[in-house]
Amino acid sequence: MNDSAWTLRTRGKTIQFEGTQVMGIVNLTPDSFYDGGMMSTQDQIRDQVHHMVDQGATLIDVGAESTRPGSDPVSQEEELERLDPFFSLLSGGNLPTHPMYSIDTTKAEVAKRALDAGCHIVNSVSGRVEDDLLSIAADTKAAYVCMHAQGSPKTMQERPHYDDVVKEVERFTHAFVEEATQSAPTLGSIIADPGFGFGKRLEDNLKLMNALPQFVKHGWPVMVGVSRKSMIGSLLKGQPAADRLNGSTVLHTVACLAGVHILRVHDVKEAAEAVRIVAALQQESSGG
Repeated sequence: MNDSAWTLRTRGKTIQFEGTQVMGIVNLTPDSFYDGGMMSTQDQIRDQVHHMVDQGATLIDVGAESTRPGSDPVSQEEELERLDPFFSLLSGGNLPTHPMYSIDTTKAEVAKRALDAGCHIVNSVSGRVEDDLLSIAADTKAAYVCMHAQGSPKTMQERPHYDDVVKEVERFTHAFVEEATQSAPTLGSIIADPGFGFGKRLEDNLKLMNALPQFVKHGWPVMVGVSRKSMIGSLLKGQPAADRLNGSTVLHTVACLAGVHILRVHDVKEAAEAVRIVAALQQESSGG
């Protein structure tokens, strides 16, 4: 249960948060599984960020390469071109200053450009230690998301298999944190993401959801990204992504009750409301 403050170290600062925080997703991709092609211009990006912050987001995650199952990679040049309007807004002081900004990428040069523009977190979905990414993040003492994945987005859902998915994700995260701490000692906080849907069967995703309380106990900030994902559709008779808001809110509530630190979401208002209600219940149960 998230009953105390937690800290995030990034860019040489220590930021204190209370309870679960909401990270709003800003996709600058034409082919994301839910909101691809919805925004690309500076006005659209600025309006979306302001809207999410007004609804309760304290972190904003921006990405320009789809990682939906079966998606093809994009070139570094194309990814940078898609991100350029965001970089210009952030470096020019034309976005809200109080959320923390995260760059969702697996490319070192993209991460460098994002950090130069003012981002605070590198969010890599590669599922492995990337020395160049770690080095770039460490140069600015930025925080780093360590996400578990089996395979690449193109192939990850073809034949995923685990003997014990919870133990394997825990071992991966422990090994990643140990190696990153040694190779990049100036890195900020390492945030653990179990990688829901990244080379996981439905049964694997459900086991990881049930194991969230033990992930939280390891001491790393834990981020959960289940918003509108296919596991919800699988549980609800093939429901399309556009109809998965209610299912997302249910899983976000479960994650909050488990004490996770960050929810990465498409729908900030509903996630923030779930966070507030769970926090009130937890405060009451603890006699606060």
